[in-house]
Amino acid sequence: MQKLRKRSVFVACAMAAVGLMAALALALVPFTGTGAASAAPVTTTTTTGPHRVPATPAAGHRRGQAATHAATGQAATQAATGQAATTVPAATTVPAATTAPAGNVANQAGPGSATPVTASPPAQPSSPSAPAKAGGGTVSVNLGGTLGKPSQSITIMIALTLLAVAPSLLILLTSFTRIIIVLSLTRQALGLTNVPPNQLLAGLALFLSLFVMSPVISQVNKDAVQPYLHGKITAEQAYTDAQAPIKQWMLRQTKADDLAIFENGPKPKSPSQLPMAAVVPAFALSEMRTAFIIGFVVFVPFLVIDLVVSSTLLSLGMMLLPPSLVSLPFKLLLFVLVDGWALVVQSLLASFH
Repeated sequence: MQKLRKRSVFVACAMAAVGLMAALALALVPFTGTGAASAAPVTTTTTTGPHRVPATPAAGHRRGQAATHAATGQAATQAATGQAATTVPAATTVPAATTAPAGNVANQAGPGSATPVTASPPAQPSSPSAPAKAGGGTVSVNLGGTLGKPSQSITIMIALTLLAVAPSLLILLTSFTRIIIVLSLTRQALGLTNVPPNQLLAGLALFLSLFVMSPVISQVNKDAVQPYLHGKITAEQAYTDAQAPIKQWMLRQTKADDLAIFENGPKPKSPSQLPMAAVVPAFALSEMRTAFIIGFVVFVPFLVIDLVVSSTLLSLGMMLLPPSLVSLPFKLLLFVLVDGWALVVQSLLASFH
């Protein structure tokens, strides 16, 4: 009997503890909401949850105490929110799946919200208007004047272009062709193949060409280059002014027969009216002709020396001895004694008009 009593007391204490915990949980439920949700009159159905309590007199007593505590908690909540006078029927429930309509703003904001606002439909787009008729207006572009100092980039581009075509301009528009041909023929007349070297002959011909063309270059710089760089003339006018002195110098060195080869149509009144496309090839042909004539004159003395040496060796019976090997020292001696290079250069400079 004592064991049964102890078990009964233990079970009763356990049930009392469970009931007390359930009452505390129900009493704390109204305080979990905040803001408008706490002020809204919402009825909550009280259930015991998953706890199953046996149907005993003690359990009924505990359920009554839990209901009393829940009612006391709801009354305290209503008094705290200022809605103590509002009563909620115990049997009224709010289904959990029920949702307020999306357009009903009053149900979402609570009883103190404003009147629901209904959005007005969008306005119909207006029809496109007819395009305006084209008038007789004009478009003008003002470049700020045609004269002006060229920029640094344009000057660099012109310099790079001149450097790219500099070899062709040097050969076809200057005295370089005549000078390099005469110097090469002079070396060949001496019987030398690699002395002086080609670089030395080309350098000497280049500086002799600059010396011969210096008056023309100075005039081009004065009449065309400097005025263009200072913005006094346009690029077209600068080209025309630079072309005039060069053409005039080339025509003085060109034969009339060579100019006649490149004349198309009626003969012009003066050679200066010919275009550069006709003057340049005629000048090149005249330069080669003059260079070969000067080279022939240089070749004759050395040819005489070769003939004398060859006949002497033949008369002595030295047919196996090369005449060029024996005549080379005599040609060098003669060329040095008469200061041959200076005579050749002097003749070249005097040949230019």
